[in-house]
Amino acid sequence: MVAMPEGSEEGPEDRKPPSDEARSAFIPPAGVEPPEPPEEEHPTSEFALPEGLAAEPAAEQEGSAFAPPSTYSAQSSPPAFTPAYGIPMVRLPQDAPWQDRMRTMLRLPVGDRPVPEASRKDDESGPAVPRVLDLTLRIGELLLAGGEGAEDVEAAMFAICRSYGLDRCEPTVTFTLLSVTYQPSLVDDPVTANRTVRRRGTDYTRLAAVYQLLADINDPEHEVAPEEAYRRLAEIRRNRHPYPGWALTAAAGVLAGAASVLLGGGPTVFFVAALGAMLGDRLAWLCAGRGLPEFYQFLVAAMPPAAMGVALTMLHADLRPSAVITGGLFALIPGRALVAAVQDGLTGFYITASARLLEVGYFFVAIVVGVLSVLYLAVQFGAELNPEGVLNAVERPWVQIAASMVLCATFAVLLQQSRATVLFATLNGGVAWVVYASIAVTANGSTVMATAVAAGLVGLFGQLTARYHHTSSLPYVTAAIGPLLPGSATYFGVLAIAQNNLDQGFGSLAKAAALALAIAIGVNLGGELARLFMQAPRAAAARRAAKRTRGF
Repeated sequence: MVAMPEGSEEGPEDRKPPSDEARSAFIPPAGVEPPEPPEEEHPTSEFALPEGLAAEPAAEQEGSAFAPPSTYSAQSSPPAFTPAYGIPMVRLPQDAPWQDRMRTMLRLPVGDRPVPEASRKDDESGPAVPRVLDLTLRIGELLLAGGEGAEDVEAAMFAICRSYGLDRCEPTVTFTLLSVTYQPSLVDDPVTANRTVRRRGTDYTRLAAVYQLLADINDPEHEVAPEEAYRRLAEIRRNRHPYPGWALTAAAGVLAGAASVLLGGGPTVFFVAALGAMLGDRLAWLCAGRGLPEFYQFLVAAMPPAAMGVALTMLHADLRPSAVITGGLFALIPGRALVAAVQDGLTGFYITASARLLEVGYFFVAIVVGVLSVLYLAVQFGAELNPEGVLNAVERPWVQIAASMVLCATFAVLLQQSRATVLFATLNGGVAWVVYASIAVTANGSTVMATAVAAGLVGLFGQLTARYHHTSSLPYVTAAIGPLLPGSATYFGVLAIAQNNLDQGFGSLAKAAALALAIAIGVNLGGELARLFMQAPRAAAARRAAKRTRGF
């Protein structure tokens, strides 16, 4: 390197530019003021006081987010805080019926439900969760397909889960879908299982066997393993019906004949009504074997009784043809489905109640269309159908009481009840008819009020007897409401429509709907009153509403 002489200056052309390492691209050029640092470089708390706002004195500041406010006083604590004596723990006595205990827990919030006592040692492992949930869904499917209400099915499913140690579970029941969710803890993922109800059948003997299995599972003295429960459940499904097909057809005929006698018919009317009902039952079985929906089965089953009544009218025989047609309708009106629909609505299961009511509506329409088709053809051929013979009912107390009891007994056979429950259902139906006739006929009272009172007694006695035997109340209730079904009002409405009297016809059909609702509400109210006479958990005494206490 050559040294520069002293006093010499370096020219602009002799200066070298600084290297890239000596400067940064983000440094502002000379003469430009550097910008202010961004706001992110001066982080502040979002809870800090804004500039210009004076801070409160230190004595008034809260020291912790969990500290009570300055207006809080221990002597007069507001209801928003937990009282000093704590929240009372809910205790469910084991001697109360398991249905009431489970229903009480379902109506409690999840945080208020008592934790079940540990039934096994810590080193013992419980059953697999998916297996318990599958068993719960299978039993719930049998109950729902057998006609049980949604709240009773949820209580049964909840009882099964808790019996096997799954206390943090939530069952959900709709008309065609069952689901249950189990969450081991607040940090674990929930396990959910679903099952669809595709087929429904009426077999109260099978329903009673399922309730016996439920009672054994919930009994602390009996330890029913899931494998044992599966074995018993398979036996319940394989069990044959207690009555053969010909017995069911004969029962349908005797039911229609007893109903016609109940309305004032004689021996000839009894046999004609029985023949029409048996023909309708066989036609319905034929349609069911061909895979036709239930709508067409009801439509076809309603036509032979109407044809028998029209034939008597064409023969000009004074044999009360209206009683023949009305008697044939008693075996077709879906009384239990209507009771279950209203019960689900009163307990807060509105989706299931709407679906059940829609099903009942379809069945009623099918019956109306079947009878109306026959009556319309009869009117076109000049048949003079006059309902006055049925309106002027003949008072034969002993004959009508016997007919009502025969009607209930045959109805119980159609429902595939066990022989041990047929007798009580028959007696319960006879008492219901005596109460109804005393109010509506002897005292000339309202038929709707008489129907509701009689149905309430049926529900009361049926629920008490069912809890005594630890089984379902359906075998003791459904057959007993047979004499109260609105067969006459339905026939009057259909006949008026066939004779082009639309106002009178729809008014009579509205009366039939009112009587059906009176039966459903009366049965449900009787069942609720029955629980007042039984030992129930202390928490169930308040009977919290299913969804809310008031409308707001």
